[in-house]
Amino acid sequence: MEFTAKQIAEILNGKIEGDENAIVNNFAKIEEGKPNAISFLANPKYTHYIYETESSIVLVNEDFEPQKKINSTLIRVPDAYKALAKLLDVYNSMMEKPNGIEKNTHIHKKAKLGKDIYVGAFSYIGKEAVIGDNVLIYPGCYIGNNVSIGDNTIIYPGVKIYYNTIIGKNCVIHAGSVIGADGFGFAPVQDDAFVKIAQIGNVIIEDNVELGALVTIDRATMGSTIIRTGVRLDNHNHVAHNVEIGRNTVIAAQGGIAGSSKIGENCMFGGQVGIAPHILVANGTKVAATGAISNTIKTENTAVMGAPAIEISNFRRSFIHFRNLDKIVKKLEKLEKIIEENNLTIE
Repeated sequence: MEFTAKQIAEILNGKIEGDENAIVNNFAKIEEGKPNAISFLANPKYTHYIYETESSIVLVNEDFEPQKKINSTLIRVPDAYKALAKLLDVYNSMMEKPNGIEKNTHIHKKAKLGKDIYVGAFSYIGKEAVIGDNVLIYPGCYIGNNVSIGDNTIIYPGVKIYYNTIIGKNCVIHAGSVIGADGFGFAPVQDDAFVKIAQIGNVIIEDNVELGALVTIDRATMGSTIIRTGVRLDNHNHVAHNVEIGRNTVIAAQGGIAGSSKIGENCMFGGQVGIAPHILVANGTKVAATGAISNTIKTENTAVMGAPAIEISNFRRSFIHFRNLDKIVKKLEKLEKIIEENNLTIE
């Protein structure tokens, strides 16, 4: 697909500086620009690339002021990064989507299928499952009994969705994810053995949720594990039984949330963040990568860091002392020696 600068400016409500007939058919990072590609400049540290990039069109912020000649056609927009996201979304929506039901699928006769769906080969759809309109189910997926999937949701290859799971509209679940497996429930009995506790709840995923590859979300012991509207989970995240994640929270890769914890709205977690069981995390909490939350966070919009995590400014001050710990210990050893040599005592 090809677009002219004029067409792109109309989509983005941008202002053109240069050739309105410049044509692009690809995207490229500004430092890797090439003819017939469109790039963007949002981060000031990449500004020097705009003077040498070969990209035909570059999206820039309205307040960008060039210091020398630029060969590319510029399209000025309020926010270049958001404009790129919108343009990528338009491009993606125009790409051809698969449709129809391929051979070698199993669809139970009591399943209900919406309009214009796609079911890839070697997929299974169980009894009483309800599949909404325009749903895409790629090859090798398992959709269990009584599962509900809302309109326009995309299920990528190899996803396994256990029985009674409810998934909303406009969701994206990437390859290999497992939704609704048993929670980790075992009770100790005699002789140091464990007996399994039946997990009879389900998983509810609301609208506009995106799950990365190999995400696992466990069914509740009783009730529901709930992922609220707009949540984004990166690859390799694990959500345990009876967890609730609030609206528009984003969690980077390899995180783990233990059973019955409640995460607030608009939280942001870095990679490899761990949450202990039965923890409450307030709305707007930000946790730096590898942070470990072992106690409830009550104050909204708090930023924490470390393991166990503490308020981020406190962590940074403590880290300065940690870096100097070897020097501090040596000074203490010298002081102890002086005290011993002079028969002094410290009360």
